[in-house]
Amino acid sequence: MRALVTPPAIAPGTLAARPQPVLTAPGGLALRPWADSDAPVFLAAYRDPAIRRWHTRQPASEEQVREWFERYRRDWAGEQGASWAVTGGGRVLGRIAIGSVDLDDGVAGCGYWVLPDARGQGVAPRALAAVGDWALGEAGFHRLHLSHSTRNEASCRVALKAGFRLEGTKRSEAVHADGRHDMHLHARIRGDR
Repeated sequence: MRALVTPPAIAPGTLAARPQPVLTAPGGLALRPWADSDAPVFLAAYRDPAIRRWHTRQPASEEQVREWFERYRRDWAGEQGASWAVTGGGRVLGRIAIGSVDLDDGVAGCGYWVLPDARGQGVAPRALAAVGDWALGEAGFHRLHLSHSTRNEASCRVALKAGFRLEGTKRSEAVHADGRHDMHLHARIRGDR
């Protein structure tokens, strides 16, 4: 009996052969790798109640933030993920990332947050769409997915506006500070509009 062998969707070394890209999005947004000088604003973001509610892993100090930034750089070099500072008007507005990268299948997960004073301006959907366009285009991924609590209606709107279709509900999948939450699963695949 012969084993079925398929080539990887993204050849190992393809992403890491270049620096992590700086991406642009409509409305003057730029998505760039995090710099150590961003540590204070990154740490301050996790003091926001909404970000704390939906993101259970939180840095405790600027030193720990810089360690996270170093891990983000290693993740890019190891083709395991990428994290961008979403910027506009000369300041950081939020974060967007891909992780859980599977080069064989061409699949990755997405996550994001936006600082309080930048909410309601379409920052998250524009940034998520830009990452999706790059990942499903130039980078060669086939599928991007994201999950959010079914109680997080704002995140659901972001996903839908960025072209990530709702695929279903994962029951009792994630632990938050107030207990287990059902999670919506959204995805965008190459060719989706």
